[in-house]
Amino acid sequence: QVQLVESGGGLVQPGGSLRLSCAASGFTFSSYPMNWYRQAPGKERELVAFIFTLGILVNNTHYADSVKGRFTISRDNAKNTLYLQMNNLKPEDTAVYYCKVRYNSKDYWGQGTQVTVSS
Repeated sequence: QVQLVESGGGLVQPGGSLRLSCAASGFTFSSYPMNWYRQAPGKERELVAFIFTLGILVNNTHYADSVKGRFTISRDNAKNTLYLQMNNLKPEDTAVYYCKVRYNSKDYWGQGTQVTVSS
C-alpha cells in the first residue's frame, strides 16, 4: 500500500533553514509527480511546490509565489525520498507540511510534520 512519511520539521528562528523529507513506499516513486502542501492554523491546505517529469523535461518544479526563491523541492529516486529545502524562513511559513502523491486516481497524504518559525 502507498505510504508517505514526512520528517525534518521543528522550531526554527526567522531567517533559519530546515530540510523536510518524505519517504515513499508502495508505488514506483520515480514515475509520479510529487507535491508538498502546508496547512497553517485556521487556514486551508495550500500547495507549496511540486516536481514532475514530462517527456524530456526532467524534474521540473513549480512553487507558490510565497516561497519562490526560498524553498527548493527535489527528489532522490534511488532512495524513494522527496525533499523540501526551506531557507530564509518566515513566521508565516509556520504550518504542518505534508507530502502528497496522486496514485491510481486517488490522493495519498503523509501524516505531516510541524514547522514553527518563531523567535
